[in-house]
Amino acid sequence: MAREERNFIGFTVALISEFALRFNIRPRQAYAYLKRFKGMEHLQNHYGILHTQSFSDTVDVLAQVCANNGGELQ
Repeated sequence: MAREERNFIGFTVALISEFALRFNIRPRQAYAYLKRFKGMEHLQNHYGILHTQSFSDTVDVLAQVCANNGGELQ
């Protein structure tokens, strides 16, 4: 596995954990929510920018993306 892939996976796992903590849900639920409401798609498409931001800012962005796609976590 290339270093870039390992970095993406590590960042994604940490971000899902932070998302779960923010919304008081389990990491598995956070992943399913992000997947369903296109947060994971946004993360994959914009990883180059998102990984340079704080986890807090990135969680805010993903929460907004999900809300724009029908998600209701606030």
